[in-house]
Amino acid sequence: MKKLLLTALFVVTFFSLSAVSASAVVNDTVKVGLWYGSNALFSANLENSLGEGFEFGYFEDEREFISLGRTGETQISMTAAGDIYMNGSGAYSADIPSGGYRFLGGWHVELGGFRDYEEAEDAAREYGGYPAWISGEFVARFGSYQSRSEAENDIDRYGGDQVVQSSSTGVIVTVTRTEDILFEFDCGGARDLGVQPEGWRGETSTWFKGYKYAGAFEYARVTGGNINVMNVVDVETYVKGVIPYEMNGDWPLAALEAQAVCARTFLYGNSKHTAAYGFDVCNGTDCQVYRGLGSGGAGPSSQSDQAVDNTAGERLYYQGELVKDAVYHSSDGGATEDSANVFGGNPGYLIGKMDPYEAQITIPNYSYSVTYSASELTWILEQKGYSIGTVRNVYISEYTPMGNVKKVTFEGSGGTTTVSGDTCRTIFYSSTYNKSVRSMRFDINGSSAGSGGGVYVTSSGQLSSLSGASVISGGGSLGTLDGSTASVISSSGISTVSGGNGTTSRPSSGFSNDGFTITGTGNGHNVGMSQYGARAMAEQGYGYQEILEFYYTDITIW
Repeated sequence: MKKLLLTALFVVTFFSLSAVSASAVVNDTVKVGLWYGSNALFSANLENSLGEGFEFGYFEDEREFISLGRTGETQISMTAAGDIYMNGSGAYSADIPSGGYRFLGGWHVELGGFRDYEEAEDAAREYGGYPAWISGEFVARFGSYQSRSEAENDIDRYGGDQVVQSSSTGVIVTVTRTEDILFEFDCGGARDLGVQPEGWRGETSTWFKGYKYAGAFEYARVTGGNINVMNVVDVETYVKGVIPYEMNGDWPLAALEAQAVCARTFLYGNSKHTAAYGFDVCNGTDCQVYRGLGSGGAGPSSQSDQAVDNTAGERLYYQGELVKDAVYHSSDGGATEDSANVFGGNPGYLIGKMDPYEAQITIPNYSYSVTYSASELTWILEQKGYSIGTVRNVYISEYTPMGNVKKVTFEGSGGTTTVSGDTCRTIFYSSTYNKSVRSMRFDINGSSAGSGGGVYVTSSGQLSSLSGASVISGGGSLGTLDGSTASVISSSGISTVSGGNGTTSRPSSGFSNDGFTITGTGNGHNVGMSQYGARAMAEQGYGYQEILEFYYTDITIW
């Protein structure tokens, strides 16, 4: 999920609602992807901020850490083995840097036959080498050469058995910003290097990329590529690292407790990164924002930690099965929505309903307005693969019974296209123009947002049929409608509405000389729990169970 807010408000993104396999969480230990894929790192630094030193090893199938050896160094770097260049500032890279540099080559003299890490380390120290664990065996390696011939020239000097080259799955551990190699790990991809900080009285705290993390780390190297970095931590500690980044940590306890149950449920129901990367959940907008112990200035609060402790182990279930998509969003603008109308699928626990709670508190940036020119929309659609020529008109072609947008139609000089579901919102996003539509509850150029295409008689009521409805004419006479549709005049022109069936015909005009203006309320995809709604309910004395039971239909909490 996208980061919601600390003091400012952000949009919460959606999760895929398609069926997924069981989570790969094992023994209540979770692997969190921190940097991976296109963001994988050539070199990753760690700094132990609480204890002393680190252990090297790996995680076996049950996620127990198997220790191979240790170092007393508190600042270490894990780098993709091979040709490594270190610039004057101590940064490692695969390319020759400008200015002066030091070289750590990929060729080494190797001596094998050691029983354990300590024995290999003692042998390596005699000649300035380092211990390594290669394909399940301890060896000592010496030198860092650029070529085989250079290494062969020194084989007798070290009394080595052979000359070897670091492979494309190897990882080198150095003292940060130095050429001092501490350890090399390479199991050909069968196992990944694990690094566990040595803590203080059972607690660990390690700096990585500007944040502190509890637990250990795992480094998976894609063959010939960079390193995927994971945090390996127990589930409850993980949830504590999510809550203050998805909801303000100073909000009422019941709201935070509801958020904790949702975050924990999502973790156990998620597996979309397991096959591709080997971790259970990512740390960013594609999953849930996770920042561990925080950055020093921001992080978990005593209140958010208490919310996790109070709900320890609790998750959402529907008809005896774990909820696979405990989705949530910032605010719904007045009504949540069926997942079927936003993401597709039809889980019975994600049913839209009118939300009376948000209106009872002040929500920052609750209403929004954004204007697009025809040329801007033409360019945005082209970038997203829609070829309809120059945009001439945009209108909402269908609402849901909850009054949220279900379909948007674009008319162009070369054709017409209609989008549905969450695309009605996301299609308008453009980083180039820095514009977006923030929710599923909006109108275009004054068309009837929230009308659901039907006729509203109160702020929360909609006629199920136009037949028999009474109307007052301009002359003051009372009449009765007969039929299923009627024509109405709005700021967008004449359009046809129907009672309660969630449809509306094309307005006669959706464009003005000033462009297409979209106005709406809420922030997010409108499915599942409204976080501001949860806050409002908590402030009125509702407990977290009642909050969850309102936003998720027919669920149980175990």
